[in-house]
Amino acid sequence: MQTDQFSKRFRELQKESDLIPFHSGDPFTYVPDGSWEGWATSAQNLIKAVFGEDSPHYINFTEAVKTCAGDGAHVKGLQGRFKSAKEDFEGGYVFNVDLRVSGEVFGDFIVLAKQSLAEGHKDVAAVLASAALEDSLKRYATANGLNVDDESMVAVINALKSKGLVSGAQKTLLDAMPKIRNYAMHADWEKISEPDVNSVIGFVEQFLLTKFSHG
Repeated sequence: MQTDQFSKRFRELQKESDLIPFHSGDPFTYVPDGSWEGWATSAQNLIKAVFGEDSPHYINFTEAVKTCAGDGAHVKGLQGRFKSAKEDFEGGYVFNVDLRVSGEVFGDFIVLAKQSLAEGHKDVAAVLASAALEDSLKRYATANGLNVDDESMVAVINALKSKGLVSGAQKTLLDAMPKIRNYAMHADWEKISEPDVNSVIGFVEQFLLTKFSHG
């Protein structure tokens, strides 16, 4: 899982942080050039991946990197910000990271689907949108404790409904989606219209926005 990879990287970078050398200077301590920059760059990338570039953790760490000239106080400030991010991640105070990262990937699928549709490639758009729809539903169900790995889209939708994870307009719109998905995956192109594809694209966009974008 993505969270396992992030957890491993946090531990690795914490070890690197603990090994950063501080030397006595006049009048303050300092860290030799090259002894903190590589660690800080890796830490910055990790914090961005986990929390997002609009998060306070990323913004504060980035600002600290900009003003850090290698003096001991500034480097310790970076270490403190990194430790704070690590503790929030390990404490579970982050919206499901797998969902947010998955949402970015599925968002790319939808961008490609829109582009394909605009260029007259309805069938390609239908496959891309349907794949994003099915995978996003399964990811969301799994993140909420449902075992749906080998289930059909209909079964996944029913599981989400039974647990109250989709409601209102989303529930109504979902009922029409399996048929479109099946047409796309079985190459029944004549049964799929552009409005059908647009409806899938629109649903996935809204689903990603409401279910995957927190963090």
